[in-house]
Amino acid sequence: MAPSPINSWPTFGTRWKSAPADERGSRVHADQGPTETAAPGFHRPPLVVRSLGVVPYEVALNRQRQLVKARQADETPDHLLLLEHPAVITIGVRGRAHPQHLLASRAELREVGIDVHDVARGGDVTYHGPGQIVGYPVVSLKPDRCDVRRYVTDLEEILIRTAASFGVEAGRVAGLTGVWVGNDKLAAIGVRVSRWVTSHGFALNVATDLDHFRFIVPCGLEGRGVTSLERLLGIPLSQTEVEAAVASEFASVFGRRVV
Repeated sequence: MAPSPINSWPTFGTRWKSAPADERGSRVHADQGPTETAAPGFHRPPLVVRSLGVVPYEVALNRQRQLVKARQADETPDHLLLLEHPAVITIGVRGRAHPQHLLASRAELREVGIDVHDVARGGDVTYHGPGQIVGYPVVSLKPDRCDVRRYVTDLEEILIRTAASFGVEAGRVAGLTGVWVGNDKLAAIGVRVSRWVTSHGFALNVATDLDHFRFIVPCGLEGRGVTSLERLLGIPLSQTEVEAAVASEFASVFGRRVV
């Protein structure tokens, strides 16, 4: 099935305005999307944030490809896709060199309802599933952000700020990618950049079933664990509210205005 046209995808504002008032909180205005703190008169390029709900991995991958092609041709502005996946394990470029990081056979994983995909992003092996916010930024890094390491650091900063907005002190670990709380990874990052347009992105554990990480060596790192915002806080969180925080921090770090 061909991907649906980009302009038919739901926008962030649509889902946000339909959320119950007690899920919206004060972080984002329901009629405007994430609040902005730019100085008056400072021009911010547009960022379209689309909240897509639960999307099968292959469908999301096809949508990214469609959007990357359009962004490279300057036919569409920058986008941030926010969604959840059904249970899936993805293996990046580095992971294919280390098959031992997948701790069960693909047949065994299919039996428990987990698909496996080899993908053209950086990084090793990771798990996606319900309760996790997956972010796929499709943004142009030109003209002044053409630095992949800086881009990854910016994604980490967005997720660190998001965690802090819910009272969780997260940070970086020297020499490692992602966002950490102590020895445990809270968010994973794996990106692809083609002609300075980004794809793939990050996964933030909000209410993820962490037991599914037993099938992999997360990100190929022995001796480290995984955690989630709900595990750290001990209370349930609104997925919609966390998405709003991610979108707001993304716009702030990248100097964009959400449209």
